[in-house]
Amino acid sequence: MTTILGISAFYHDAAAAIIRDGKIIAAAQEERFTRKKGDPAFPAHAIDYCLKAANITEDELDHVVFYEHPLTHFERLMSIYHLSAPHSLTSYLQAIPEWITNKLWTDRVLARDLGWKKNIVFCDHHLSHAAAAFYPSPFQEAAILTIDGVGEWSTTTFGLGKGNQIELLKEIRFPNSVGLLYSAFTYFTGFKINSGEYKLMGLAPYGKTIYVDVILEKIIHLGDDGAIQLNQHYFDFVGGLTMTNDAFSALFGGPPRQPETEITQREMDLAASIQAVLNEIVLRMARHVKNQTGAKNLVLAGGVALNVVSTGLLARSGIFDEIWIQPAAGDAGSSLGAALWYWHSILEKPRTAYRPDAMQGSFLGPDIAPSSAEDEKMLTRLGAVWETLPEPDLQKRVAELIAEGKVVAIARGRMEWGPRSLGARSILGDSRSSKMQSHMNLMIKFRESFRPFAPMVLAEDAAEYFEITQESPYMLLAFPVRPEKRVALTEDQQALWGIDLLKVPRSEIPAVTHVDYSARVQTIDLERNPFIHGVISAFKQQTGCSVVINTSFNVRGEPIVNTVEDAYRCFMATDIDCLIAGNRLLERSQQGDAPMSEAERDNWLRRFDLD
Repeated sequence: MTTILGISAFYHDAAAAIIRDGKIIAAAQEERFTRKKGDPAFPAHAIDYCLKAANITEDELDHVVFYEHPLTHFERLMSIYHLSAPHSLTSYLQAIPEWITNKLWTDRVLARDLGWKKNIVFCDHHLSHAAAAFYPSPFQEAAILTIDGVGEWSTTTFGLGKGNQIELLKEIRFPNSVGLLYSAFTYFTGFKINSGEYKLMGLAPYGKTIYVDVILEKIIHLGDDGAIQLNQHYFDFVGGLTMTNDAFSALFGGPPRQPETEITQREMDLAASIQAVLNEIVLRMARHVKNQTGAKNLVLAGGVALNVVSTGLLARSGIFDEIWIQPAAGDAGSSLGAALWYWHSILEKPRTAYRPDAMQGSFLGPDIAPSSAEDEKMLTRLGAVWETLPEPDLQKRVAELIAEGKVVAIARGRMEWGPRSLGARSILGDSRSSKMQSHMNLMIKFRESFRPFAPMVLAEDAAEYFEITQESPYMLLAFPVRPEKRVALTEDQQALWGIDLLKVPRSEIPAVTHVDYSARVQTIDLERNPFIHGVISAFKQQTGCSVVINTSFNVRGEPIVNTVEDAYRCFMATDIDCLIAGNRLLERSQQGDAPMSEAERDNWLRRFDLD
């Protein structure tokens, strides 16, 4: 047996993944263990978990693969600093000490921290993305498209995967980057880069696309093939300390919005405009890739592949028969891609594609078992009170609670791999409630009221509610709510503008219907997600509705919960009504004040950066 460990680290969202004879054994992000969102440090905890899941020690590993080439990355930085001097001096002085003492010697750092005495293998950044997208996919042959901020030099690549081989055919190189373009608007509208892009996407339907022409005429040149060139007159990320500059501000009517200040119509219109531009870029790229490869299906990875609006539009476009996106499409997922690349491309091991895919529902993290003595000890120490139920009874009870208007948090089974909660670390609610979106945003998630929630829907009923063209098990595609499920607007409602649109129910499932009638759909099938399938089936029996709200089990600024302790503390620090921990049902009314007083709750929340 051959066991390979893949690692991504040191830049953003460090992670580890382990495979044995080509099968995925485990994968996890470091942030889930350290509780530091996007933790870029050496993923010691994630590696330790992966080794335990594989039941081996470091000495029993056969190969260790890192997800990019540090020397090539360093070459890009030095080239940019040289070309942009003296403007880049401050950035240079900030970055170089870390490179000279740490990042430049990644192989030695990894060997030291891992206790590894053999060679560390390096895989190209976008090749890691491509491998993560293609090898676990259900396709024996597929076109590949990777789009992110930047790897070593590449920002976008496309190619072809066939059998066990991947060939990347073309690239776009830094500083021309679709991901950095979108991040620039994320920064300018007052959100955090590498996490606020979701907010920008969610804000877009509240605005008008009035800046599209300005973006296409001034900011970028967009080719028929989707390739872009950024006009660096408006940006500062090449050698600078910010994403945009004064020229960008002048073009869009003033300086960037400061975080946590009021969101104005300008920010809404900017969000709508850059989303429309991104949609057009992705469609042009897809058409070009189709023409160049002739492939029937497409796989995607890279951070931009997490933009569900663009990917949903692509799925409905008919350019490809079917698309498949790596659930951990960002850099974390590249740890898995690096390991799979080495197994198939370097060791030349055969690959057989099968459906639904090789990701095991993306439930690859640490387990909260139905009944665990260790978890029970922890809950007892925290002062928790619970009732243990057999699984069929628990599914029925959860459905009843949701139907009663209760908010129910789920922490059971193996944790999800990637940024989306898929039912193992989720917060569920009633999609039929017109007040649930605002309540869950403000009182449970502690985040902006405009943020939409995603629907979980039984796969067999999905077409009844949404104009869906393919399955969406990983919540990576947005589809319109079917016209017959929508609620017609009155004349007064049609005259509303901006955030006021939030107050208007848009469909029979208003809590998961965005203002543009879209929804970030997660289809639930029995094979991947049997517990949640049972919950929603019971909910359907009780209410006639096959849709519930699903949002990640965390508060704003906090990573998704990992352990029973994480889950209970988050439960008690918010207005969540009930917690499912394994097969235990914990109701808020029975918990008293344990384990937190109001002051302790405030201190707990202050641990997280809520900007």
